[in-house]
Amino acid sequence: MRRALVTGGASPIGAAIAAELSKQAMHVIVHANRSAERAAEVAQAIRDAGGSAETLILDLRNTDAAAAALEDLVADDAIQVLVHNAGHRVDKPFAALEADEWRSVIDVNLHGFYAALRPLIMPMMRTRWGRIVAVSSLTAIMGNRGQAAYAAAKGGYLALCKSLTREYGSRGITANVVAPGLIATPETEQLANYAELRALAPAGRAGTPEEVAAIVGFLASDKAGYISGQMIAVDGGIS
Repeated sequence: MRRALVTGGASPIGAAIAAELSKQAMHVIVHANRSAERAAEVAQAIRDAGGSAETLILDLRNTDAAAAALEDLVADDAIQVLVHNAGHRVDKPFAALEADEWRSVIDVNLHGFYAALRPLIMPMMRTRWGRIVAVSSLTAIMGNRGQAAYAAAKGGYLALCKSLTREYGSRGITANVVAPGLIATPETEQLANYAELRALAPAGRAGTPEEVAAIVGFLASDKAGYISGQMIAVDGGIS
């Protein structure tokens, strides 16, 4: 049974991705940092549906702790699928962005990707099969006022995945990016301009976590073995 790690697996999109991967008969490791209870609920729902899952509670900003925990997880068996969905943003105009706020966004999003992947890549290589998927944002494609740090961090995913493709494609490993637009979650539905944002999409609606998960699931499957170094927008046509 292949094993998959979903960082930020307690979020609505992360939970949908975890459920989708479990349908491919993968053992899913649901990662969270501050949402341990919710991560446990996601893992239990997978088990209740007949799947296999566990949780991993870890702060990816602590690279040493992440390395120790993940190296222990792959000591006997590789994790062949990584979906990096963990994210954090600080919405401020660039001129008002403090250095610690900038670093916090880069740390969780971009450094967190490194912290999650670095311990997994060598064991993954040895199996000669792997799937790396980073969940980015429409902001990385189009930019957005007040989200310069977030756009920079999320935009780095594609450059990293293109380089990973060059380095590890011959070992059966692919690396891709999925960029959601407005997705209907309890958080986004509370936005004051939610209806305005929804109307921007030619599709005329917000997407669902399951629609994002469907693309991630495909990219994590055997069928997507010839797709690598790409970014796929799930945004209803906005971009």
